[in-house]
Amino acid sequence: MKSEIVVIGGGASGLMAAYSAARYLREQGSDAMITVLEKMPRPARKVMITGKGRCNFTNLKEWNDFCPHIRNGAHFVKNAFYNLPSSKVIDFFEENGMKTVVERGDRAFPRSYHASEVVDTLVNACNGLGVRIECDAPVDDVEVKNGRFCISLADGRNYLSDSLIVATGGLSYPSTGSTGDGFRWARQCGHKVTPTFPSLTALVPRGYKEGTGHIDRSTPLTEAGEKLCGIQLKNIGLALEVEGTVVESEFGDIDFTDGGIEGPLGFQLSRKAVKTLINGSRVALILDMKPGVELSELTARVKELWTSIDHDPRSRGVREKEKCRILLGKFMPWELIPAFSALNPQIMTLERKGRADTKLWINLVSIAKALKEWRFDIAGYVGYERAVVTAGGVSLDELVSKTMSSRLVEGLYFCGEILDVDCDTGGYNLQSAFCTGALAGQSAAKAFMGKLK
Repeated sequence: MKSEIVVIGGGASGLMAAYSAARYLREQGSDAMITVLEKMPRPARKVMITGKGRCNFTNLKEWNDFCPHIRNGAHFVKNAFYNLPSSKVIDFFEENGMKTVVERGDRAFPRSYHASEVVDTLVNACNGLGVRIECDAPVDDVEVKNGRFCISLADGRNYLSDSLIVATGGLSYPSTGSTGDGFRWARQCGHKVTPTFPSLTALVPRGYKEGTGHIDRSTPLTEAGEKLCGIQLKNIGLALEVEGTVVESEFGDIDFTDGGIEGPLGFQLSRKAVKTLINGSRVALILDMKPGVELSELTARVKELWTSIDHDPRSRGVREKEKCRILLGKFMPWELIPAFSALNPQIMTLERKGRADTKLWINLVSIAKALKEWRFDIAGYVGYERAVVTAGGVSLDELVSKTMSSRLVEGLYFCGEILDVDCDTGGYNLQSAFCTGALAGQSAAKAFMGKLK
């Protein structure tokens, strides 16, 4: 079967590549065929689960504020971003019938908060320009023969194309079809693939689950994990410590989940944490419950509140442990207190004066310090099975950033998560997928038209 341009992978970058190629060709009066080969029964399965199904599909920051959120490859993405900035991504969806809304942090969502609307809009836009989208069409092999690409499908069919865009994603969420096939084809074409590892994933504190290194999401929680799971903390500080030295710190929100420490802050620090763990170094997260208050000031506040509670007539006859719980309730959600007390045993001291004579001391200084520096030694991380993105990928050194084309094989393009590009959570990864896909599609279309002249 003949198709002038073939896109392997019907995800965010692949669909945008196909749309952009078709739009350029139709504007030039060409009816050249663009085909998307998607291995899953439906396209863009990973987009469907983005943002817990709400789909934060881009971030409206300008480049200077956007690029610090690209953890690797910002220099490479710059041309693609200016070719299709976030504002134009919004325009694309609005013009194709999807209403959008922008929330805190410049994050854009479909107004319906249904990820399916993002997918439907992309698919309908492609269909409107005559793009052929083939689902249940897994690719077995890719070969370059006489300057053209021979794409062999699992069902025995073959496609012959002038240009090939590989948009197969990385290794994250393999249940959506991202199983790393594109890396194999990139290597076959002579491209280097930088080592990959899961990013934007849960970090597992020691004692939260059994195991070290890659700890599968399905691994049962320990008693400590059960105490923490389900708790959300907002407006806290979180620092990443490597071999005893703080290397990164952020402010925001975290979630304790059945995977470990997640949420915006956990994800943001996970990239460096996972890479460091893989390299064999010790990693810890330091949680600051009161980042806006110095330790000395917080210590004074703890002592002041304790005195107030201790002298309150309602505290008459109340045990020290219960008074401590009341004190902690002034600084954290009530549901966090059991876990905080259990994981910071230094805040209470049991003094034995005799067989039947004991005294419980509440260590107020230790409470203040634990509020400022609650330490979680990290044992491992959740792997690709639930990581949001894949770090690493096709080396950028062998690609042309102005076109997304290969320096090694004429007519070959890469875009999206298969690239050695990964970003923070907050719409940055999908924006990167859309803009690199759009540039790859346009470039392939322009190269095809150039051959006709």
